[in-house]
Amino acid sequence: MKNFTRVLVAVLTAGALQAFAQNYPVRPVRAIIAFPPGSATDIIGRVIVAKVSELWGQQVVADNRGGAGGSIGSALAARSAPDGYTVFINSNAHVVNPSFYAKLPYDTLKDFTDIMPLVAQPNVLVVNPGSTIKTLGEFLAEARAKPGKINVAFAGLGSGTHLNTEKFKYDAKIDYTLVAYKGSGEIFPDLLGGRVDTYFAPISAGLPYIQAGKLRALAVTSAKRVSQLPNVPTIAESGVPKFEFNLWFGLWGPSGIQAPIVAKIRKEFGAALADPGVREKLATLGNEVMVMTPAEFRKMIQEQIVDTARIFKAAGIKPQ
Repeated sequence: MKNFTRVLVAVLTAGALQAFAQNYPVRPVRAIIAFPPGSATDIIGRVIVAKVSELWGQQVVADNRGGAGGSIGSALAARSAPDGYTVFINSNAHVVNPSFYAKLPYDTLKDFTDIMPLVAQPNVLVVNPGSTIKTLGEFLAEARAKPGKINVAFAGLGSGTHLNTEKFKYDAKIDYTLVAYKGSGEIFPDLLGGRVDTYFAPISAGLPYIQAGKLRALAVTSAKRVSQLPNVPTIAESGVPKFEFNLWFGLWGPSGIQAPIVAKIRKEFGAALADPGVREKLATLGNEVMVMTPAEFRKMIQEQIVDTARIFKAAGIKPQ
């Protein structure tokens, strides 16, 4: 009798969850975006959630919570109720922060539901058009002749752009001064005004400035040239062989979201990414849609946490 009761309860619970998932969402969903307005994470996140809102017929509210390399937004998401009404969009800062911060207010592997990757894009090294540096070769020569003179901005301690900046310095065997900002939106005015020398800008954030002639692109971090900037060489072909770095973005929720709800979220965000209009808009910004199973996404996160720790250790960066 006890076994029958347990089975009955399990069946009823499963049925209730399926019914809940079918009706979900019945109210607005909050999408925490881990970086400020104008950042690549924000630009991409808003394109996607706007389409999901349309598909659901229910508003998905973009909520920017930038700061501390995305860890402020991460902490807020981790503390949220696991009911599917809070999701979280971040860059690969998600896998960088465990190596950068000695004490995070959450556990990256335990306190989140890994829902799905979204898109990936390269960064592009940009300078003010008035800069005397015209090519990556000249950048490397300047950095080697005058170590520490060049100021390189990055968007958030522990962010993907931070990791890119450190990885490039280590792989190129050069030295420059890193300047931390909260996000790309803060960097561009200083870059345009000549208050900082250069920046590995996410291509989605930097492309409008490059196309308008307000910034000069020196090189892209992808393995191949990108169609949006066909005349801009890769870093690998410009003096740092085999260098490659891609900024990627993913979707998470707090730990404990029920599987039927996770499946519904994956389905609708996947449908948004498959929409021709969304794909075209994202591609125009230099993005490629990432397709992975939940297990593959989880494995990538675990591997990149380990790899980031290796890069930071090699660069002599200790957790703060």
